[in-house]
Amino acid sequence: MNLNINVDENEKLKTVTLSGEIDAYTAPKLKETLLPLTQEDQAVVKVDLEGVSYMDSTGLGVFISALKSTKEYDSQLTLVKMNDRVYRLFEITGLTEIIDIETDSTVRGGM
Repeated sequence: MNLNINVDENEKLKTVTLSGEIDAYTAPKLKETLLPLTQEDQAVVKVDLEGVSYMDSTGLGVFISALKSTKEYDSQLTLVKMNDRVYRLFEITGLTEIIDIETDSTVRGGM
């Protein structure tokens, strides 16, 4: 399966909507799209993961790179609408402690 990436930019708010699978094959495409968005000074980047059915460790690596980029450029990264299966991957690796994750209008993680 492929990964579909849709970016909606509204001044400082960037919304990235993903659907499909994030794996070794699709992660480079996601990184190529996501990192430049986090490199805008004080940008707010929200990544909608509702349509993501599968993610492996390469996907986690992309989000870690994006988080590091937000620190350099004083921007913000929030992951939203993550299904339980994908959330569990972030939880097992401890990334819920360092990445903002919102599900059902509540923040599950923190920075």
